[in-house]
Amino acid sequence: MTSLRSVTDCLISKPTHASDAVSIYHALLNRPQDVAFPVVQEFLNAQLMRAKQHSDASGLPDDLNNWAAWIEGNASQVASAYREYLESRHAGRGRKFFTSKAHALYFLQHVAPTKLVDVAWLYDAVNHLGDWRYHNLIRTYLEELGDGDPALNHVVLYRKLLAEHDCAPSEVLDQEHYVQGAIQLALGHAGADYLPEVLGYNLGYEQLPLHLLITAFELNELGIDPYYFTLHVTIDNASTGHAHKAIQAAIDLLPTDDSREEFIARLRTGYLLNELGKGTKAVISSFELEQEVVAMLERKRSFGQHMHSDYCRLDGMTVNEWLSEPGQCRAFLAALENKGWIKRHEDPANSRFWQLIDGPGAAMFGVFSGYEMQLLRDWISGNWQAENQVKKANPFRAQFRRRAPCAELPLTTSDVLSIEQLTVLLSPSMHLTPDGLNATRTFSRQLAEGSSIR
Repeated sequence: MTSLRSVTDCLISKPTHASDAVSIYHALLNRPQDVAFPVVQEFLNAQLMRAKQHSDASGLPDDLNNWAAWIEGNASQVASAYREYLESRHAGRGRKFFTSKAHALYFLQHVAPTKLVDVAWLYDAVNHLGDWRYHNLIRTYLEELGDGDPALNHVVLYRKLLAEHDCAPSEVLDQEHYVQGAIQLALGHAGADYLPEVLGYNLGYEQLPLHLLITAFELNELGIDPYYFTLHVTIDNASTGHAHKAIQAAIDLLPTDDSREEFIARLRTGYLLNELGKGTKAVISSFELEQEVVAMLERKRSFGQHMHSDYCRLDGMTVNEWLSEPGQCRAFLAALENKGWIKRHEDPANSRFWQLIDGPGAAMFGVFSGYEMQLLRDWISGNWQAENQVKKANPFRAQFRRRAPCAELPLTTSDVLSIEQLTVLLSPSMHLTPDGLNATRTFSRQLAEGSSIR
Protein backbone atom coordinates (compact mmCIF):
# COMPACT_ATOMS: atom_id res chain seq x y z
CA MET A 1 0.00 0.00 0.00
CA THR A 2 1.06 3.56 -0.59
CA SER A 3 -0.24 6.89 0.63
CA LEU A 4 -3.33 8.80 -0.47
CA ARG A 5 -0.93 11.22 -2.21
CA SER A 6 0.00 8.34 -4.52
CA VAL A 7 -3.61 8.04 -5.68
CA THR A 8 -3.58 11.71 -6.71
CA ASP A 9 -0.21 11.28 -8.41
CA CYS A 10 -1.59 8.40 -10.49
CA LEU A 11 -4.58 10.47 -11.53
CA ILE A 12 -2.60 13.50 -12.71
CA SER A 13 0.55 11.95 -14.18
CA LYS A 14 1.09 10.22 -17.49
CA PRO A 15 2.41 6.65 -17.44
CA THR A 16 6.19 6.80 -17.74
CA HIS A 17 6.81 3.09 -18.13
CA ALA A 18 4.70 0.44 -19.79
CA SER A 19 5.34 -2.02 -16.95
CA ASP A 20 3.55 0.28 -14.48
CA ALA A 21 0.03 -1.17 -14.45
CA VAL A 22 -1.15 1.37 -11.88
CA SER A 23 -0.31 4.46 -13.96
CA ILE A 24 -1.44 2.79 -17.21
CA TYR A 25 -4.76 1.98 -15.54
CA HIS A 26 -5.43 5.46 -14.16
CA ALA A 27 -4.27 7.26 -17.30
CA LEU A 28 -6.39 5.14 -19.67
CA LEU A 29 -9.39 5.50 -17.39
CA ASN A 30 -9.14 9.22 -16.73
CA ARG A 31 -7.29 10.74 -19.72
CA PRO A 32 -6.93 8.16 -22.49
CA GLN A 33 -6.31 10.89 -25.06
CA ASP A 34 -3.03 11.72 -23.30
CA VAL A 35 -1.66 8.16 -23.50
CA ALA A 36 0.54 7.60 -26.53
CA PHE A 37 -0.32 4.48 -28.50
CA PRO A 38 3.27 3.10 -28.29
CA VAL A 39 2.93 3.03 -24.50
CA VAL A 40 -0.32 1.05 -24.73
CA GLN A 41 1.24 -1.22 -27.33
CA GLU A 42 4.33 -1.85 -25.21
CA PHE A 43 2.18 -2.64 -22.18
CA LEU A 44 -0.04 -5.07 -24.09
CA ASN A 45 2.88 -6.80 -25.76
CA ALA A 46 4.56 -7.28 -22.38
CA GLN A 47 1.38 -8.82 -20.95
CA LEU A 48 1.00 -11.09 -23.98
CA MET A 49 4.55 -12.34 -23.43
CA ARG A 50 3.64 -13.12 -19.83
CA ALA A 51 0.46 -14.85 -20.97
CA LYS A 52 2.39 -17.14 -23.32
CA GLN A 53 4.12 -18.62 -20.28
CA HIS A 54 0.77 -20.28 -19.49
CA SER A 55 1.23 -23.09 -21.98
CA ASP A 56 -2.27 -24.60 -21.77
CA ALA A 57 -5.30 -22.52 -22.76
CA SER A 58 -7.40 -24.30 -20.14
CA GLY A 59 -8.39 -26.98 -22.62
CA LEU A 60 -9.61 -24.64 -25.37
CA PRO A 61 -10.28 -27.13 -28.21
CA ASP A 62 -8.22 -27.00 -31.40
CA ASP A 63 -11.34 -27.43 -33.52
CA LEU A 64 -13.47 -24.29 -33.51
CA ASN A 65 -16.55 -26.42 -34.11
CA ASN A 66 -16.10 -27.90 -30.64
CA TRP A 67 -15.98 -24.56 -28.79
CA ALA A 68 -19.71 -24.44 -28.05
CA ALA A 69 -19.70 -27.97 -26.62
CA TRP A 70 -16.58 -27.13 -24.61
CA ILE A 71 -18.26 -24.08 -23.03
CA GLU A 72 -21.38 -26.09 -22.27
CA GLY A 73 -19.22 -28.75 -20.65
CA ASN A 74 -17.48 -26.15 -18.48
CA ALA A 75 -20.84 -24.70 -17.45
CA SER A 76 -22.05 -28.18 -16.53
CA GLN A 77 -18.96 -28.81 -14.39
CA VAL A 78 -19.43 -25.49 -12.61
CA ALA A 79 -23.09 -26.29 -11.95
CA SER A 80 -22.13 -29.68 -10.52
CA ALA A 81 -19.44 -28.18 -8.27
CA TYR A 82 -21.85 -25.50 -7.07
CA ARG A 83 -24.44 -28.13 -6.26
CA GLU A 84 -21.83 -29.87 -4.09
CA TYR A 85 -21.09 -26.57 -2.37
CA LEU A 86 -24.79 -26.01 -1.60
CA GLU A 87 -25.11 -29.56 -0.28
CA SER A 88 -22.19 -28.92 2.06
CA ARG A 89 -23.84 -25.74 3.33
CA HIS A 90 -27.14 -27.59 3.85
CA ALA A 91 -25.14 -30.11 5.87
CA GLY A 92 -24.04 -27.33 8.20
CA ARG A 93 -20.54 -26.62 6.93
CA GLY A 94 -19.31 -23.03 7.03
CA ARG A 95 -18.57 -20.55 4.29
CA LYS A 96 -15.85 -21.47 1.82
CA PHE A 97 -14.66 -17.98 0.90
CA PHE A 98 -15.35 -15.31 3.51
CA THR A 99 -14.51 -15.71 7.18
CA SER A 100 -16.31 -12.49 8.11
CA LYS A 101 -18.05 -9.46 6.65
CA ALA A 102 -14.77 -7.53 6.82
CA HIS A 103 -13.19 -10.27 4.71
CA ALA A 104 -15.94 -9.85 2.10
CA LEU A 105 -15.51 -6.06 2.05
CA TYR A 106 -11.75 -6.54 1.67
CA PHE A 107 -12.50 -8.64 -1.39
CA LEU A 108 -14.85 -6.02 -2.87
CA GLN A 109 -12.21 -3.36 -2.31
CA HIS A 110 -9.30 -5.28 -3.79
CA VAL A 111 -11.07 -6.42 -6.96
CA ALA A 112 -12.49 -2.93 -7.51
CA PRO A 113 -9.85 -1.86 -10.08
CA THR A 114 -11.09 -4.63 -12.36
CA LYS A 115 -14.81 -4.30 -11.64
CA LEU A 116 -14.79 -0.54 -12.19
CA VAL A 117 -13.77 -0.98 -15.83
CA ASP A 118 -16.06 -3.92 -16.53
CA VAL A 119 -16.30 -4.76 -20.27
CA ALA A 120 -13.78 -2.04 -21.23
CA TRP A 121 -11.99 -4.54 -23.48
CA LEU A 122 -14.88 -4.38 -25.99
CA TYR A 123 -15.00 -0.58 -26.31
CA ASP A 124 -13.47 -0.46 -29.79
CA ALA A 125 -16.33 -2.61 -31.14
CA VAL A 126 -18.71 0.36 -31.09
CA ASN A 127 -16.59 1.91 -33.86
CA HIS A 128 -17.69 -0.89 -36.22
CA LEU A 129 -21.43 -0.36 -36.17
CA GLY A 130 -21.75 -0.91 -39.92
CA ASP A 131 -20.05 -4.34 -39.84
CA TRP A 132 -22.51 -7.11 -38.91
CA ARG A 133 -19.66 -9.31 -37.68
CA TYR A 134 -19.19 -7.03 -34.67
CA HIS A 135 -22.85 -7.13 -33.68
CA ASN A 136 -22.41 -9.71 -30.88
CA LEU A 137 -19.51 -7.74 -29.40
CA ILE A 138 -21.48 -4.48 -29.54
CA ARG A 139 -24.53 -6.09 -27.95
CA THR A 140 -22.37 -7.53 -25.16
CA TYR A 141 -20.82 -4.11 -24.55
CA LEU A 142 -24.17 -2.32 -24.46
CA GLU A 143 -25.79 -4.94 -22.22
CA GLU A 144 -22.97 -4.63 -19.68
CA LEU A 145 -23.60 -0.89 -19.81
CA GLY A 146 -27.24 -1.69 -18.99
CA ASP A 147 -28.33 -0.23 -22.34
CA GLY A 148 -28.16 3.10 -20.52
CA ASP A 149 -30.16 2.04 -17.44
CA PRO A 150 -28.15 2.95 -14.30
CA ALA A 151 -29.88 0.11 -12.42
CA LEU A 152 -28.27 -2.35 -14.84
CA ASN A 153 -25.00 -0.64 -15.76
CA HIS A 154 -22.35 -2.90 -14.22
CA VAL A 155 -19.89 -0.17 -13.29
CA VAL A 156 -22.62 1.98 -11.74
CA LEU A 157 -23.80 -1.05 -9.75
CA TYR A 158 -20.31 -1.74 -8.43
CA ARG A 159 -19.71 1.89 -7.51
CA LYS A 160 -23.01 1.85 -5.62
CA LEU A 161 -22.00 -1.33 -3.82
CA LEU A 162 -18.71 0.21 -2.69
CA ALA A 163 -20.48 3.38 -1.57
CA GLU A 164 -23.12 1.47 0.41
CA HIS A 165 -20.40 -0.15 2.52
CA ASP A 166 -17.91 2.73 2.42
CA CYS A 167 -15.19 0.39 1.21
CA ALA A 168 -13.85 1.95 -1.99
CA PRO A 169 -10.04 1.87 -2.13
CA SER A 170 -8.66 5.02 -0.56
CA GLU A 171 -5.07 4.24 -1.50
CA VAL A 172 -3.24 2.69 -4.41
CA LEU A 173 -3.27 -1.09 -4.09
CA ASP A 174 -0.41 -3.34 -5.12
CA GLN A 175 0.44 -3.45 -8.83
CA GLU A 176 -1.04 -6.90 -9.43
CA HIS A 177 -4.52 -5.67 -8.46
CA TYR A 178 -4.47 -3.32 -11.48
CA VAL A 179 -3.14 -5.69 -14.13
CA GLN A 180 -6.52 -7.04 -15.27
CA GLY A 181 -8.12 -3.60 -15.34
CA ALA A 182 -5.18 -2.14 -17.24
CA ILE A 183 -5.34 -5.00 -19.77
CA GLN A 184 -9.06 -4.42 -20.28
CA LEU A 185 -8.62 -0.69 -20.81
CA ALA A 186 -5.66 -1.19 -23.12
CA LEU A 187 -7.53 -3.73 -25.26
CA GLY A 188 -10.51 -1.38 -25.44
CA HIS A 189 -8.42 1.52 -26.71
CA ALA A 190 -6.21 -0.56 -29.03
CA GLY A 191 -8.82 -3.02 -30.22
CA ALA A 192 -8.35 -2.21 -33.90
CA ASP A 193 -4.78 -3.52 -33.72
CA TYR A 194 -5.45 -6.35 -31.28
CA LEU A 195 -8.70 -7.83 -32.53
CA PRO A 196 -7.64 -11.50 -32.16
CA GLU A 197 -6.51 -10.84 -28.60
CA VAL A 198 -9.77 -9.03 -27.80
CA LEU A 199 -11.79 -11.98 -29.10
CA GLY A 200 -9.73 -14.47 -27.12
CA TYR A 201 -9.87 -12.40 -23.95
CA ASN A 202 -13.62 -11.99 -24.36
CA LEU A 203 -14.03 -15.73 -24.85
CA GLY A 204 -12.26 -16.44 -21.59
CA TYR A 205 -13.75 -13.66 -19.48
CA GLU A 206 -17.36 -14.42 -20.36
CA GLN A 207 -17.24 -18.00 -19.03
CA LEU A 208 -19.16 -18.71 -15.83
CA PRO A 209 -16.68 -19.39 -13.00
CA LEU A 210 -17.56 -21.30 -9.84
CA HIS A 211 -16.19 -18.52 -7.65
CA LEU A 212 -18.84 -16.12 -8.99
CA LEU A 213 -21.68 -18.33 -7.72
CA ILE A 214 -20.09 -18.91 -4.32
CA THR A 215 -19.25 -15.23 -3.95
CA ALA A 216 -22.86 -14.20 -4.61
CA PHE A 217 -24.19 -16.75 -2.11
CA GLU A 218 -21.84 -15.75 0.69
CA LEU A 219 -22.22 -12.01 0.15
CA ASN A 220 -25.98 -12.38 0.55
CA GLU A 221 -25.39 -14.39 3.72
CA LEU A 222 -23.25 -11.59 5.13
CA GLY A 223 -25.81 -8.89 4.37
CA ILE A 224 -24.10 -7.53 1.24
CA ASP A 225 -26.24 -7.14 -1.87
CA PRO A 226 -24.91 -9.70 -4.41
CA TYR A 227 -26.83 -8.29 -7.39
CA TYR A 228 -23.73 -7.19 -9.30
CA PHE A 229 -22.53 -10.81 -9.19
CA THR A 230 -25.87 -12.54 -9.78
CA LEU A 231 -26.43 -10.31 -12.80
CA HIS A 232 -23.27 -11.76 -14.33
CA VAL A 233 -24.50 -15.29 -13.64
CA THR A 234 -27.58 -14.73 -15.78
CA ILE A 235 -26.22 -12.46 -18.49
CA ASP A 236 -23.12 -14.57 -19.20
CA ASN A 237 -24.96 -17.88 -19.73
CA ALA A 238 -23.64 -20.31 -22.35
CA SER A 239 -27.01 -20.79 -24.04
CA THR A 240 -27.94 -17.32 -25.29
CA GLY A 241 -25.85 -14.99 -23.14
CA HIS A 242 -22.43 -13.42 -23.43
CA ALA A 243 -20.56 -16.72 -23.40
CA HIS A 244 -22.52 -17.78 -26.48
CA LYS A 245 -22.05 -14.38 -28.13
CA ALA A 246 -18.29 -14.60 -27.49
CA ILE A 247 -18.04 -17.80 -29.53
CA GLN A 248 -20.17 -16.48 -32.35
CA ALA A 249 -18.21 -13.24 -32.55
CA ALA A 250 -14.91 -15.11 -32.73
CA ILE A 251 -16.21 -17.33 -35.53
CA ASP A 252 -17.74 -14.42 -37.44
CA LEU A 253 -14.51 -12.44 -37.37
CA LEU A 254 -12.09 -15.21 -38.27
CA PRO A 255 -10.28 -14.44 -41.52
CA THR A 256 -10.62 -16.85 -44.41
CA ASP A 257 -7.23 -16.20 -46.00
CA ASP A 258 -3.71 -17.35 -45.12
CA SER A 259 -3.69 -15.23 -41.95
CA ARG A 260 -6.27 -17.49 -40.31
CA GLU A 261 -3.80 -19.69 -38.38
CA GLU A 262 -1.87 -16.73 -37.03
CA PHE A 263 -5.16 -15.05 -36.06
CA ILE A 264 -6.22 -18.15 -34.08
CA ALA A 265 -2.83 -18.35 -32.37
CA ARG A 266 -3.14 -14.72 -31.29
CA LEU A 267 -6.70 -15.38 -30.14
CA ARG A 268 -5.44 -18.18 -27.89
CA THR A 269 -2.85 -15.89 -26.35
CA GLY A 270 -5.52 -13.28 -25.75
CA TYR A 271 -7.54 -15.94 -23.99
CA LEU A 272 -4.60 -16.52 -21.63
CA LEU A 273 -4.50 -12.85 -20.63
CA ASN A 274 -7.27 -13.79 -18.20
CA GLU A 275 -4.65 -15.66 -16.14
CA LEU A 276 -2.64 -12.54 -15.29
CA GLY A 277 -2.87 -10.29 -12.24
CA LYS A 278 -4.28 -11.13 -8.86
CA GLY A 279 -7.51 -13.03 -9.35
CA THR A 280 -10.50 -13.69 -7.12
CA LYS A 281 -9.11 -16.71 -5.28
CA ALA A 282 -5.75 -15.05 -4.67
CA VAL A 283 -7.42 -11.93 -3.26
CA ILE A 284 -9.63 -13.98 -0.96
CA SER A 285 -6.76 -16.09 0.35
CA SER A 286 -4.58 -13.02 1.02
CA PHE A 287 -6.81 -11.74 3.82
CA GLU A 288 -5.80 -12.18 7.47
CA LEU A 289 -7.96 -10.20 9.90
CA GLU A 290 -5.48 -9.04 12.53
CA GLN A 291 -2.84 -8.33 9.92
CA GLU A 292 -5.30 -6.14 8.02
CA VAL A 293 -6.37 -4.34 11.22
CA VAL A 294 -2.74 -3.56 12.03
CA ALA A 295 -2.01 -2.46 8.46
CA MET A 296 -5.07 -0.20 8.52
CA LEU A 297 -3.94 1.46 11.76
CA GLU A 298 -0.44 1.92 10.37
CA ARG A 299 -1.89 3.70 7.34
CA LYS A 300 -3.89 6.04 9.56
CA ARG A 301 -1.13 6.51 12.13
CA SER A 302 0.40 9.62 10.55
CA PHE A 303 -3.00 11.37 10.53
CA GLY A 304 -3.62 10.77 14.24
CA GLN A 305 -0.21 11.02 15.86
CA HIS A 306 -0.71 14.63 17.04
CA MET A 307 -4.49 14.60 17.52
CA HIS A 308 -4.80 13.07 21.00
CA SER A 309 -4.47 14.60 24.44
CA ASP A 310 -1.69 13.29 26.69
CA TYR A 311 -3.58 12.73 29.93
CA CYS A 312 -4.09 9.01 29.28
CA ARG A 313 -1.19 6.55 29.22
CA LEU A 314 -1.16 2.94 28.02
CA ASP A 315 1.78 0.87 29.22
CA GLY A 316 3.58 4.09 30.07
CA MET A 317 3.09 5.80 26.71
CA THR A 318 0.61 8.41 25.51
CA VAL A 319 -1.54 7.67 22.47
CA ASN A 320 0.46 10.24 20.49
CA GLU A 321 3.66 8.43 21.42
CA TRP A 322 2.19 5.11 20.35
CA LEU A 323 1.35 6.62 16.97
CA SER A 324 4.57 8.61 16.55
CA GLU A 325 6.65 5.80 15.06
CA PRO A 326 5.79 3.16 12.45
CA GLY A 327 5.62 -0.47 13.48
CA GLN A 328 4.01 0.07 16.90
CA CYS A 329 0.34 -0.50 16.10
CA ARG A 330 0.24 -4.20 16.95
CA ALA A 331 1.73 -3.46 20.37
CA PHE A 332 -0.68 -0.53 20.71
CA LEU A 333 -3.62 -2.90 20.24
CA ALA A 334 -2.16 -5.19 22.89
CA ALA A 335 -1.84 -2.21 25.23
CA LEU A 336 -5.51 -1.31 24.65
CA GLU A 337 -6.43 -4.90 25.56
CA ASN A 338 -4.24 -4.86 28.67
CA LYS A 339 -5.85 -1.62 29.79
CA GLY A 340 -9.32 -3.13 29.26
CA TRP A 341 -10.24 -0.64 26.57
CA ILE A 342 -10.73 -3.53 24.16
CA LYS A 343 -12.46 -6.69 25.33
CA ARG A 344 -11.80 -9.34 22.74
CA HIS A 345 -14.33 -12.06 21.93
CA GLU A 346 -17.21 -10.05 23.35
CA ASP A 347 -19.87 -7.77 21.93
CA PRO A 348 -17.86 -4.72 20.69
CA ALA A 349 -20.32 -2.48 22.58
CA ASN A 350 -18.61 -3.70 25.77
CA SER A 351 -15.30 -2.14 24.73
CA ARG A 352 -14.53 1.44 25.67
CA PHE A 353 -12.51 1.86 22.48
CA TRP A 354 -15.53 0.89 20.36
CA GLN A 355 -17.71 3.33 22.29
CA LEU A 356 -15.27 6.09 21.31
CA ILE A 357 -15.61 5.41 17.58
CA ASP A 358 -19.15 4.11 17.03
CA GLY A 359 -22.18 6.36 16.59
CA PRO A 360 -22.68 10.07 15.85
CA GLY A 361 -22.19 11.02 19.50
CA ALA A 362 -18.87 9.19 19.81
CA ALA A 363 -15.74 11.27 20.45
CA MET A 364 -14.01 9.78 17.38
CA PHE A 365 -17.05 9.52 15.12
CA GLY A 366 -16.07 9.56 11.45
CA VAL A 367 -12.39 8.76 12.01
CA PHE A 368 -12.78 5.29 10.47
CA SER A 369 -14.47 4.38 7.19
CA GLY A 370 -17.22 1.79 7.01
CA TYR A 371 -14.72 -0.86 5.95
CA GLU A 372 -12.29 0.09 8.72
CA MET A 373 -15.10 -0.03 11.28
CA GLN A 374 -16.04 -3.51 10.07
CA LEU A 375 -12.43 -4.64 10.44
CA LEU A 376 -12.34 -3.44 14.03
CA ARG A 377 -15.79 -4.86 14.81
CA ASP A 378 -14.89 -8.31 13.50
CA TRP A 379 -11.49 -8.33 15.21
CA ILE A 380 -12.86 -7.27 18.57
CA SER A 381 -15.84 -9.63 18.49
CA GLY A 382 -13.74 -12.63 17.43
CA ASN A 383 -15.15 -15.88 18.80
CA TRP A 384 -18.23 -14.11 20.15
CA GLN A 385 -19.26 -13.22 16.63
CA ALA A 386 -18.48 -16.70 15.31
CA GLU A 387 -20.66 -18.29 18.00
CA ASN A 388 -23.53 -15.88 17.34
CA GLN A 389 -23.44 -16.48 13.60
CA VAL A 390 -24.87 -19.95 14.22
CA LYS A 391 -28.06 -18.30 15.48
CA LYS A 392 -28.50 -16.18 12.36
CA ALA A 393 -31.22 -16.58 9.77
CA ASN A 394 -31.10 -19.23 7.06
CA PRO A 395 -28.21 -18.35 4.69
CA PHE A 396 -30.28 -19.68 1.78
CA ARG A 397 -32.87 -16.95 2.19
CA ALA A 398 -32.37 -14.03 -0.20
CA GLN A 399 -31.99 -10.79 1.74
CA PHE A 400 -32.28 -8.43 -1.21
CA ARG A 401 -34.97 -7.86 -3.78
CA ARG A 402 -34.05 -7.55 -7.40
CA ARG A 403 -34.63 -4.05 -8.63
CA ALA A 404 -36.71 -3.16 -11.65
CA PRO A 405 -35.11 -1.37 -14.61
CA CYS A 406 -35.77 2.36 -14.80
CA ALA A 407 -38.84 3.62 -16.59
CA GLU A 408 -38.62 4.75 -20.19
CA LEU A 409 -36.80 8.06 -20.19
CA PRO A 410 -37.55 11.02 -22.45
CA LEU A 411 -35.40 11.81 -25.45
CA THR A 412 -32.32 13.85 -24.69
CA THR A 413 -29.71 15.88 -26.53
CA SER A 414 -27.84 12.62 -27.18
CA ASP A 415 -30.43 11.88 -29.88
CA VAL A 416 -28.91 14.56 -32.11
CA LEU A 417 -25.26 13.66 -31.55
CA SER A 418 -23.09 12.20 -34.30
CA ILE A 419 -21.78 8.65 -34.15
CA GLU A 420 -18.34 10.01 -33.23
CA GLN A 421 -19.78 11.99 -30.32
CA LEU A 422 -21.82 9.03 -29.12
CA THR A 423 -18.89 6.64 -29.14
CA VAL A 424 -16.81 9.04 -27.05
CA LEU A 425 -19.61 9.09 -24.46
CA LEU A 426 -19.70 5.27 -24.51
CA SER A 427 -16.04 5.08 -23.43
CA PRO A 428 -15.04 3.33 -20.16
CA SER A 429 -14.53 6.68 -18.46
CA MET A 430 -17.78 8.27 -19.67
CA HIS A 431 -20.53 5.65 -20.02
CA LEU A 432 -21.48 5.77 -16.33
CA THR A 433 -22.04 9.55 -16.33
CA PRO A 434 -25.51 11.03 -17.01
CA ASP A 435 -24.41 12.03 -20.52
CA GLY A 436 -22.91 8.61 -21.07
CA LEU A 437 -26.04 6.81 -19.92
CA ASN A 438 -28.15 8.97 -22.24
CA ALA A 439 -25.79 8.27 -25.14
CA THR A 440 -25.93 4.53 -24.39
CA ARG A 441 -29.73 4.58 -24.52
CA THR A 442 -29.64 6.41 -27.84
CA PHE A 443 -27.04 4.08 -29.31
CA SER A 444 -28.90 0.97 -28.10
CA ARG A 445 -32.26 2.16 -29.34
CA GLN A 446 -31.03 3.12 -32.79
CA LEU A 447 -29.09 -0.13 -33.10
CA ALA A 448 -32.21 -2.12 -32.22
CA GLU A 449 -34.36 -0.11 -34.65
CA GLY A 450 -31.80 -0.32 -37.42
CA SER A 451 -31.84 3.47 -37.62
CA SER A 452 -28.97 5.36 -39.13
CA ILE A 453 -26.74 7.12 -36.66
CA ARG A 454 -25.31 10.28 -38.16
